[in-house]
Amino acid sequence: MKVVLFCGGRGQRMRGEDDATPKPMVMIGDRPLLWHVMRYYAHFGFTDFVLCLGYGANAVKDYFLRYDETRSNDFSLVNGRDIRLFSTDITDWNITFIDTGPHSTVGERLMRVREHVADDPMFLANYADTLTDADLSVLVDRFRCASATASLLAVPPVSTHHVVHVAASGAVTGIQPVRDLAQWENGGYFLFRPEIFDVLWSGEDLVPHALDRLIPTGSVLAQRHTGFWRAVDTFKDRAELLDMYQRGTCPWMLWDHRRSAAETRGVLVNG
Repeated sequence: MKVVLFCGGRGQRMRGEDDATPKPMVMIGDRPLLWHVMRYYAHFGFTDFVLCLGYGANAVKDYFLRYDETRSNDFSLVNGRDIRLFSTDITDWNITFIDTGPHSTVGERLMRVREHVADDPMFLANYADTLTDADLSVLVDRFRCASATASLLAVPPVSTHHVVHVAASGAVTGIQPVRDLAQWENGGYFLFRPEIFDVLWSGEDLVPHALDRLIPTGSVLAQRHTGFWRAVDTFKDRAELLDMYQRGTCPWMLWDHRRSAAETRGVLVNG
């Protein structure tokens, strides 16, 4: 099953005016945000990626063309020349790089990679700027058993603000944390069937336009998740994730806790 990642954003709210780094390449620890998202999917066995590139496309391409496995894996240097890795990240990944334009909407980006996924019975998609510990295998199984065209991860509001309930007189009748409201946000982590392309129109977006056309027929499935989920939109979001990374508290990095015996076998490269 392929994974479509929308990684054409600028990420201006999380960096300074002089920083031209595209949003997917903002570093979380020693790897970019995009890598963390891809590594999450790979942990569940989904390693066939289609990257919808836009702003900073060359930075994304260059990163993977020059990828250094030793940055995040233990290794031995054999005879001063050959590298023997004890685990790997991307050696089994297939990555398709498609330039979908610097100003395209998410819906338009998806339309431009149609030929790469339309023949598959289902495919995954992600904004490439959110991290979670949701069990992806459960999400896939639920969607496979449903008749929906689209599925999205629904998460509680993450705002730290409070809602003020006000009577007609102006009197405050209650104050409630936003997160305690009986509401759900679109957390991304989409699953689609090819029929999604029937409701994607040029010049419009995936959310809300395309999904709005499916909702009246009950064709959009919400999969609720109350565990860890974080959008990386602002400098504060990135700073919080960096702090978590430095403390070793990274609930989204499922692969660090569930490594299989196959991943720990030595692999000889550059030989």
